[in-house]
Amino acid sequence: MSVKVEKTENVNEVKLSFEVEAAKFEEAIQKVYAKSAKYFNIPGFRKGKAPYKIVEKQYGAQIFYEDAFNEVVPEIYEKELKDAGIIAVSRPNIDITQMEKGKDLIFTATVQTKPEVELGKYKGIELKKIEYNVEDENINHELGHMQEHNARLVNVEDRSVESKDTTVIDFEGFVDGVAFEGGKAEGHELVIGSNTFIPGFEDQIIGMNIGEEKDINVTFPEEYFSKELAGKEATFKVKLHEIKKKEMPKLDDEFAKDVSEFDTLDELKASIKEKLEAENTSKAKYETEEEAIKTVCDDVKVEIPSGMVETETDNMIKEIEQRLMYQGLNLEQYLQMMNKTESDIRKELAEQAERQVKVRLVLEAIIKEEKIEATEEEVNAKLEEMANAYGNKVEDLQKNEGLVTYITETIKSENAIKFIVDNAKIK
Repeated sequence: MSVKVEKTENVNEVKLSFEVEAAKFEEAIQKVYAKSAKYFNIPGFRKGKAPYKIVEKQYGAQIFYEDAFNEVVPEIYEKELKDAGIIAVSRPNIDITQMEKGKDLIFTATVQTKPEVELGKYKGIELKKIEYNVEDENINHELGHMQEHNARLVNVEDRSVESKDTTVIDFEGFVDGVAFEGGKAEGHELVIGSNTFIPGFEDQIIGMNIGEEKDINVTFPEEYFSKELAGKEATFKVKLHEIKKKEMPKLDDEFAKDVSEFDTLDELKASIKEKLEAENTSKAKYETEEEAIKTVCDDVKVEIPSGMVETETDNMIKEIEQRLMYQGLNLEQYLQMMNKTESDIRKELAEQAERQVKVRLVLEAIIKEEKIEATEEEVNAKLEEMANAYGNKVEDLQKNEGLVTYITETIKSENAIKFIVDNAKIK
């Protein structure tokens, strides 16, 4: 077998020209025949028992060519990439020049390669200090959420409906005097101001009294999910049964005891402050790192192959599919809901995908330049964290070479980011 490697006129792209001996291609044909013989049904022979020559005569030798190509090529292609030190970042574009029984298999494989990164300034970059302080209003905001969560609903008998009340109503909707499917309910709880109903409906509940019946006129939005109702005017016959309002618990030491492990409100406030300060520290750290990476990447020269962007976009699509799966949806259903095609989504993700590829390439270059490593202690600490989170044994995770490699590379990237920030001039 002979192989020739040459650069193409495109940046970060090479073409590999292969000539595979006829005997090796014939051997692949025979392997394919042995695997697929059971599927051939030829008169005069039991199914799967027809000799190769008979199958070849009946169907033509070409019937095995594609499978034979796939049998022989991947191994020699991967070996040549390794021997030549080529890091491919795209699927190969195959062009077959000759594929015929009794002759050498001749083809080319054009593939994009990992680009060289020309680093700019990454030590001593200037960054603005990011800092968030915890104010009393932030603590009070958290306490307000806790009050809301522990509030109770009490019936109101002496007034009409007000905004933020919870109402219990019966309703039935009509379009052109005809009731429509899904437009009727009894004993329905509706929070006024929640905007969960058709625009204008909740506003017209305000001012109603218990036992009152009222016709409410609304117009369905043009983008309403039901095409039969979209843009149509409708009348809802509504009867109000109950009015309820939230009664907030008093903020005092008793409240602190009820909602937390603390005995006093001051202790609860101190705990909230500590939690918010930790969140602010994490937020500031994340934003500083993001700005550091952006600053470094803006000063880098690199030609990113389209294949790397496509692969990154593929991975992002897979992540979307996983998130949708937890919501009981698939990608096709999501695209229908969003009135988009997969091509639309890929175009939207392309810029983000290219940025993520560039960040990864830049960090890899800094890791190489500064000889940044992940210590055994760092890797084991991350494995232990994962083991505790998912109920695994650390020893079992350590046996997973792929996982250990992934964690090692992730830690190296984290350490590279830390290196940039630690060496930055923060004003």
